[in-house]
Amino acid sequence: MRLIDIIRKHRRVFLFAVSLVVIEKLAWIVEPTLFGRLLDSLIAVFGSKEAVSYATPLVLWVGAFAVNSGVGAARRSIDEKIYLNMFTNIAVEVTESSQQKGLDVAKTASRVELSRDYVTFLKRRVPDFIEQFFDLGGTAIALALYDMRISLTCLLIALPLLVINRFYSKKVFGLQKEIHDLRESVFEIFARKDIRHVRAYYDSMVEPQKKIANWSALNFGLIRLCLLGIFLVVLYIAIDIDQFSTGQTYSVVAYLWTFVTSTEYLPDLMESYSSLKEIQDRVRLESPSDNGFGGK
Repeated sequence: MRLIDIIRKHRRVFLFAVSLVVIEKLAWIVEPTLFGRLLDSLIAVFGSKEAVSYATPLVLWVGAFAVNSGVGAARRSIDEKIYLNMFTNIAVEVTESSQQKGLDVAKTASRVELSRDYVTFLKRRVPDFIEQFFDLGGTAIALALYDMRISLTCLLIALPLLVINRFYSKKVFGLQKEIHDLRESVFEIFARKDIRHVRAYYDSMVEPQKKIANWSALNFGLIRLCLLGIFLVVLYIAIDIDQFSTGQTYSVVAYLWTFVTSTEYLPDLMESYSSLKEIQDRVRLESPSDNGFGGK
């Protein structure tokens, strides 16, 4: 079973779920700009008493906020129905395949539980990847509209981020394999009805998880160090060189914070991807055809 095969089989409902994420993020990415313009309009009206209307900026910002909030609320309800049905189908397929291979009940049940990670990835991580795409790419484009130098400064961090996260992903992949090996044997451990084996089992789970946490901490620290320089340069350009208005400064800072928090979230996404890739390779080896449920 491959992730791409699951997507193809459920492509209609999956694309619908993804489209809701895209609409939600499109509305969200324009909010800082619209709110910045509204802020400048309000300052002009109530500060200098100019004959300027803030009705249009207000309507545009409220509209974007309503779309973002409304679609976001609906998506969180619809997703449950889509992905619960998807997991049911996957569980049946994994069970049938395991029975054809003659796997025992404990191994089959373990594989079904591991396959839950497929649905979790589609439900949680695919939207996360889409959101990070908009957070990184969208903010870079939005910042370029204010000053190309700000956008280029943010994009300079892309190369070190790729190097750091690639190294992190390789390290985590091996540790995820250790964890999944242990997860596959959980039913066998409990079948022994010996509390000592249960304690030893969960103690053995600690070490790889601690190593993943240590690598995650190192990765986070390196990324934050890179972001510090980016933040200082962007603020200097926005405030000292461009001399933006209050609303423009708000928009730039809002986009900048989005960019910063998005890059901090990348290690978590890479860990989830490494975990799913290891499970996919594991299940593929036990498939009755070409070593994969979905075929080559």
